This record gives sequence, C-alpha cells and structure tokens, in this order.
Amino acid sequence: MARVSTRMPQALYPVTRQARVTLARSLHWGVSDGLPRLALRAAARRGDLQGRLVAATAAADPQAVWRVVEEIRARGPLSPTAFGFVTTHHAVVKEVLSSSAFGAGLPASPQPWVARLVERTTPPTVHPLRPPSLLATEPPDHTRYRRLVTRVFTARAVEKLRGRTEEIAQGLLDRMARQTGPVDLVSSYCAPLPVAVICEVLGVPEAEHQRVLEMGTAAAASLDMGLDWTAYRRVDSALAAFDAWLTDHLTRLRDKPGDDLMSQLVRAREDGVGLDEQELKATAGLVLAAGFETTVNLLGNAVALLAGEAGVRSQLATLRDDPSLWANAVEEALRLDPPVLMTARTCREETEVAGRRIPAGALVATVLGGANRDPEVFDDPARFDVTRGNAREHLAFSAGRHHCLGASLARMEGEVGLRALFDRFPDLVVEPGARRRPTRILRGFEALPVRVA
Repeated sequence: MARVSTRMPQALYPVTRQARVTLARSLHWGVSDGLPRLALRAAARRGDLQGRLVAATAAADPQAVWRVVEEIRARGPLSPTAFGFVTTHHAVVKEVLSSSAFGAGLPASPQPWVARLVERTTPPTVHPLRPPSLLATEPPDHTRYRRLVTRVFTARAVEKLRGRTEEIAQGLLDRMARQTGPVDLVSSYCAPLPVAVICEVLGVPEAEHQRVLEMGTAAAASLDMGLDWTAYRRVDSALAAFDAWLTDHLTRLRDKPGDDLMSQLVRAREDGVGLDEQELKATAGLVLAAGFETTVNLLGNAVALLAGEAGVRSQLATLRDDPSLWANAVEEALRLDPPVLMTARTCREETEVAGRRIPAGALVATVLGGANRDPEVFDDPARFDVTRGNAREHLAFSAGRHHCLGASLARMEGEVGLRALFDRFPDLVVEPGARRRPTRILRGFEALPVRVA
C-alpha cells in the first residue's frame, strides 16, 4: 500500500519575506513594548508611583503629571517602584545622571529566552535607544563618538547659524502674517523653524525638508516604552524610512560634500579613525532628534507659558522692557515645562544613592521635570519668572556624559524664535483647542492654535 504523506504542499503555505518580517516585528513588539505596557498599566492601577506617572502623561489634564511628581517628591529623595526606583530631587537626579555607577539603556531581562528573542527580532534600522546611538552607548565607544561629534558641533559653529535662523524665522512669520483666522503655531512655526535649521546642519536640500519633518515627527515616540501595536508600527516604519533615506543622503555627502556640519562629520577623523556607516546614521538620527524634537517642544511650551490661558502675560511686558532677558526666558521655560519629562539609568555596579542601596541591574527613573521644580533649589518653583537668577540650573538637557548634544543649538533657536515671534506679534493669544502630543518622554504640543492679530 502506498504511503500517504501528511505534509502540506509548499505552495499552500508559502512563508514570504514580508510575513517573516511581520512575525519578527510582532514578537519584538510583544517583548519590548507589549509586556511593559501591560506591566505599567497594572502597576498604575495598584498605585505604583512610576506607573501612575506614565499614566498621567496621557491624561487630559496637563497638571496631572505635576501632581504625581509632587507625590513622588513627598515620598523622599529616592522611592522604590515596581520597576526599580524613581526620583524627582534635583541633587539625586544629577548624581544618578553623572555617576559612573549608572549607565544608559534598560536592564537585561532576567529571562534568557526573552533576551534572545529581543536580540533576534530587533530591526536592523537606526534607533535612538540602541547602540551605536550616543544615548545608548558608554565609554569607551561613547567617548570616541562624542569627541568626534563635539569637534563639529561646537558653540562657535552653532552661533554661526544664528543669522540663518533669524532669516528662516522671519520668512515663516511673513507667511503667518498673510494667513487669516487662527493659525496652528506648531505646524506653521514651532516645527518648520528647527527643521529648516537642522536640515542646514545635516546638509539636506530644501526640497526634502518636509520629508525630514514627517519622518522625525513619526519617530518621536521611539523614546517611549510600552507603545501600543499601532504606534509601534508607525515608529518602526518611520525609522526604516529614515534609515533608508540616510543611506542615500550620506552617499550624496561623500560624493559632493558641502560646508554643512554633517559633511564635516563625515570627514572627521581621530587618530585616523572616523565614524562608520552605522555610527554616522545613528549620530545623524540623534542630531535630528536633539536639534529638532527638543526645540519644537521648547518653542510651543514657552509660548503657552507666555501667552496661553494659564500663561503669565506680564512676563512679556518684562521682556519688552528688557530684551536681554530672552535668553533667560528660554532657560525658565526649559525649567518649568521641559521638552523631555524624564529619562532613566541602569545601575551597573552596586552602589548607594540617597542612603539607599541600589543593586546592580536596577533601573532608576530620573524625572527631569521634577528636578526642575525642586523647592530646595528653586524658590516658588511652580512660578514662571523670566528674571529668575538660577533658571539655568535646570536639568532639562540631562547631565553628565549624556548631556544633550543639541543643547546649545536648542537654546539659540529658542531665543531667536521666541523673540522674533513676539516682536512681530506682540498681542499673540493662544486660542482654545491646544492639544498635547501623545508621547510620554517628549513633552510638547501637537497643535497650538493662536490668533496673531
């Protein structure tokens, strides 16, 4: 009797490359975002401080975050959570961010199979939280990357961009002046201004500015943990598109280098060694995030503080009387409503912080926005005051070796952008309908309707 095969014909169940990619992405989302998402939600329901803080970032009430921040502060300088520890105290945040006992990145999973699954399913595209990104590397790699990059992105180089930033701002304001009715300040000004500037840094042709803006906006949530499946796919697609675009862009810069800073970075060498392709991509991606995302949020948050419903318009009068205060106004906006709400560090070796033993592998969440409102450092910390003498002591740009690479650029753009906006439209008013971005780490406005006349 002939043997009957129970094997299905191959044609009936072909596994396409796209199917394999989709499966890998699904598995990666499950272990990197799906499970943490469930854990964060469960922790929030139990009253866990870190879980509640993450949940508060999605609340309709913008003050919900700050209420949880003050609850965390009331528990002491460093509080245990279901995920490790959390702190809002300025001194502790600064210590953790600056200490060699702590490093970037999340703790490795205690389950070997989870770690292997993450490794095998991680997309090969650039990501701000994966090596060789400066945000995810430690010495000696971090030291080499940063030294090469800071040679190019010096304060002097950034200052040379001031005149061009002023030109771009005036062009955008001219366009706003021709519009009638309410204007969305984010899409009309807060986003295109830093995008145009960072595109000059990256040597991007003007025809591609809008594409860079769209990719950067879609990838903003890549810093968040616990994305839902839809958000994960959107971020994954944006990062893949950005990776492919960067490959072509770096090829163009090598063939026809310009005077832009990115062309200089492509040529930069230390002891004969420069950045390889993946390192250049990671750096360009981080420069885009540091020079674009933070500034979009800075501009929108500052306008809401100065001219919003809950704003303090008397501060505008102070700035008109003394325009030299605009730089300090930027620092105060960074302090009170920072573009990045929080970050985290993993303990690399057992240590002690604020009288608590921190075991190796423990995660410490440092709430930058909480540190910036520490009453031990800032008098009347919830008050917006452009004349505050120590406003620059904020930690909005982090601290230590991972201090924000784009800090000087963001400061310059903030000062130029805000001063130009209110010089042109001194009676600008924020209209109803402002909407916060859904991101958890990055804090800013998705839409900010204003009336300029």
